[in-house]
Amino acid sequence: MGSSFLMHGLVDCALKEVIFFKSRGRQALRFLIDAVRHQQLIQYISFSLMAVGAFNIVEMLFSTNLLAIVGAGEQPSLSPRKLCLFNTLTGSALRELNFLTSIVAVRLNRKRLLIVVLRDKTYIYDLNSLVILETIDTVPNNKGLCAFSPGSESCYLALPASTTKGSVLIYNTVALQSVCQIDAHRSPLVAMIFSSSGTYLATASQQGTIIRVHLVSQATESYSFRRGTYPSTIYSLSFGPCADVPEVLVATSSSGSLHAFLLGPAIKQRLERKLVIGSLIPDTLSDAFDHAYHHILHNVVPACVKSHVRIHSIDNISSAPGVSGFRASIFIITRNGYFREYSLNVTKSNECSWSLEREVNLLDTVSNDPN
Repeated sequence: MGSSFLMHGLVDCALKEVIFFKSRGRQALRFLIDAVRHQQLIQYISFSLMAVGAFNIVEMLFSTNLLAIVGAGEQPSLSPRKLCLFNTLTGSALRELNFLTSIVAVRLNRKRLLIVVLRDKTYIYDLNSLVILETIDTVPNNKGLCAFSPGSESCYLALPASTTKGSVLIYNTVALQSVCQIDAHRSPLVAMIFSSSGTYLATASQQGTIIRVHLVSQATESYSFRRGTYPSTIYSLSFGPCADVPEVLVATSSSGSLHAFLLGPAIKQRLERKLVIGSLIPDTLSDAFDHAYHHILHNVVPACVKSHVRIHSIDNISSAPGVSGFRASIFIITRNGYFREYSLNVTKSNECSWSLEREVNLLDTVSNDPN
């Protein structure tokens, strides 16, 4: 088997991961779809493509048949400067958009807006008509770092505002105007994501020791969590899918650990109580006090193996009278082809337990498929 590419997208509140692989002289895309909806543990949907070559980007519009595909440039039909909107049901290309430079990121949301990120420009399209709504000049963004709120409300777009420090430009994609700039970190950004409602933006810098959560409407920091003492690259961030239960933020990093940070009214009150202490000591020491609401599972992924994480669901639980809490189902997919589902149980008193619910070697599953 040749090289494999792992990419990701949200399907409602489920994880949908894309694996691109070369096998038996043909190309295919395989989508790992959340099992609950289909009454199966794992379901693969595959289709062959006419063009042969690799992809840099594959994004799906939630659970629809629409894909946005950008090639890796192995042949002209899959140029990194061309965006193809693809219908998985018919197996045909719907529309194509061509650009002067390589596309480094693509995002879609429920408002049917399309975001195309180039190295120094970002375009906002109406997905139905493909009319350009706005063009934003940006600082050099070679890695395509961006965040786009998934819902139809609070349609915010976040882009790096500096190459030397962790500043974020927040843009309202409905009003087509800049909202604010958040100076989140001292060093450049490597990861950021909006909460499901677009209320919060989580950010991580190259240092990787502190993850901050900002209230977008006020451009203020609401939470600050210390991931660890030593630097580590944050690979992926994910918020919980809804606001009816305690808000949770998870992260994976080059250390190979899975981190869960708990947000909510009780935690906010605790952080407010420590403001008196925090005003008397440096920020780096003040951040360290948040560890009580930081739960870690070590050795989830081999160190330095890239991974994507998504919170699939969060449910309130009551195991006994007077005992309450919540359970989070967390999906992880790794660059070396493994899918894992973990369950995180947290009681009202903040006691936690982790359990591995399932593990699948996706590349073995694909290579053993007779189709």
